[in-house]
Amino acid sequence: MRELAVEVAVVGGGPAGLTAAVALASAGVETALIAPEAKKPDNRTTALLTGSVAALRELGAWDRCAGEAAPLRAIRIVDDTKRLFRAPEVTFDASEIGLEAFGYNIENRHLVAALEACAAEFPDLKRFSETAAGIAVEDDGVEITLASERRISARLVVGADGRRSLARQAAGIATTASEYPQSALTLNLAHTRPHDGVSTEFHTESGPFTLVPLPGLRSSLVCVVTRREAKRLSALSDDLISAEIERRSHSILGKVTVDPRRGVFPLGVEWARSVATNRTALIGEAAHVFPPIGAQGLNLGLRDAATIAELVIDAWRKGEDVGAEDVLARYRRLRRADVITRTAAVDLLNRTLLSDFLPVQGLRGFGLYLLDRISPLRRAVMREGVSPSLAEPRLMRGEAL
Repeated sequence: MRELAVEVAVVGGGPAGLTAAVALASAGVETALIAPEAKKPDNRTTALLTGSVAALRELGAWDRCAGEAAPLRAIRIVDDTKRLFRAPEVTFDASEIGLEAFGYNIENRHLVAALEACAAEFPDLKRFSETAAGIAVEDDGVEITLASERRISARLVVGADGRRSLARQAAGIATTASEYPQSALTLNLAHTRPHDGVSTEFHTESGPFTLVPLPGLRSSLVCVVTRREAKRLSALSDDLISAEIERRSHSILGKVTVDPRRGVFPLGVEWARSVATNRTALIGEAAHVFPPIGAQGLNLGLRDAATIAELVIDAWRKGEDVGAEDVLARYRRLRRADVITRTAAVDLLNRTLLSDFLPVQGLRGFGLYLLDRISPLRRAVMREGVSPSLAEPRLMRGEAL
């Protein structure tokens, strides 16, 4: 039995899905958010770049969680390999491009809680705290069957349901995937020395070892190592892994004490061959999966959410079909270059770290040397990393939809 008809159904309640749903509802678009309650809090962290912060501020979410975030005032890259060609240490300072911070690092649970609080304020946003059991795409709309057998019809489905996306499968969209021989160990930790708002990324032969500031004397860690080493590290006692992290970080943060919860994630890249077709637009990890390198994954997903929301709102205000092919075609065009360039950049960085080929190592070192020595180049790279020039959506510029 059909229970509700809406313009847009958002499937998935992570940060990207919540952002899309809140953005749509804030403009008055009738929206259904289909996402079960999280079984456990997400203790991972996200480095939100300035565009993402601007979007969250415009939606009213940032003020609800800003106190739980730490500014990233500088990014330091240290070549910690033992190879013949080693790159110089490079520090990127946000003040060089007129910013107080490149962005802010926050635990995902605080970000999600802020977006959930925003979502609860909009009468045009209907929340269904259960899973989507089936999605049927038809010529004039989409019908979603929930686990309770209730049905929701929509003109457009926004698939924000992760790497095993039901929305993507229902739309008949294939993916291309590539695995890396690495896993990322993620955890949060306390330390005795201040981080001063500096994120430090040690480049090692097995991948980046990155310490990112959290409020107070706390930081988050993303340690990329071989899959076997990640399994070994995750099994260590709290005391032993604390000592190992302090050793690998060369004690730059003093004595380290890890939090109890740890995560281990096999690394790879996967991307949908089309981000939109058959009345379905994909955002976040339903559209592209990144390793946690360079703070690109969730920021890219939030740009997806802001872009599809902008296009849908514009079409809705004109009285057009929000799930029509011309809307989806514009979304594909606007997101293509951003996704391709970010995927290529992250893949290149990771592969150059893994390569034992001397010319590749030399090129990586020379590239960092140029960034260290040529100020205009360094500033251009910083601006592009923080605020992409490729079709930045209005929300990311802090503008109302």
